[in-house]
Amino acid sequence: MNIIAMIPARYAASRFPGKLMEDLAGKPVIVRTFQAAVKTGLFDEVYVVTDSDIIFDAVSREGGKVLMSVQEHQTGSDRIAEAVADLDVDIIVNVQGDEPFTDKRSLESVLDVFKDDPHKEIDLASLMTRISDWDEIKNPNTVKVIVNKDNFALYFSRSTIPFPRADDLEITYYKHKGIYAFRKEALMDFRRLPMLELEAAEKIEAIRYLEYGKKIKMVETEATGIEIDTPEDLKRAKEAWD
Repeated sequence: MNIIAMIPARYAASRFPGKLMEDLAGKPVIVRTFQAAVKTGLFDEVYVVTDSDIIFDAVSREGGKVLMSVQEHQTGSDRIAEAVADLDVDIIVNVQGDEPFTDKRSLESVLDVFKDDPHKEIDLASLMTRISDWDEIKNPNTVKVIVNKDNFALYFSRSTIPFPRADDLEITYYKHKGIYAFRKEALMDFRRLPMLELEAAEKIEAIRYLEYGKKIKMVETEATGIEIDTPEDLKRAKEAWD
């Protein structure tokens, strides 16, 4: 299989504008993320795809491969789909630009999903991690996922799912980590299919795949990393890097 990593990178961000260009141990966050993806050795190529000249120049200066988006896009999947449309690839891994602490073992687990799927029945694979802190479970910025007995995604939500109506049950909650691996065909389908009501309501692009019948295999990981969504996250990332 020809496997590549794509790192969608927007300069604008509603909660922390310009976060990908913030300094992390002497280099921008997006450069640290790119270098971490390359360091795993799992990919035939690693690209950053962006709509920002600032990010384009920063990655280029470090010798990284970077593509400029031609169109405006609502989601990272749309941006990646445009970038890979003419590339001869089998699997595309979407690595989030604000996660410079890339965990190789987690990525290997996601890619193993496709190696164990000879009939190509699985369209996407993604990561989830258990969460127990109730503030995080209730936090709408934390995307939760529920799965069936075979760990195929049933639904993603910013709400508390499942809702704990029975006080005497122990419920396992999973946080969705924003690393996806796609078959190219699923990504091309995403690009041409319109957004429906559930995705529009939750602002979670993975829901579009479910709404159109795609199969998403979830892989549990214990790696939490640090997602840089706020200035406080950046501070924690700097402390962890040191």
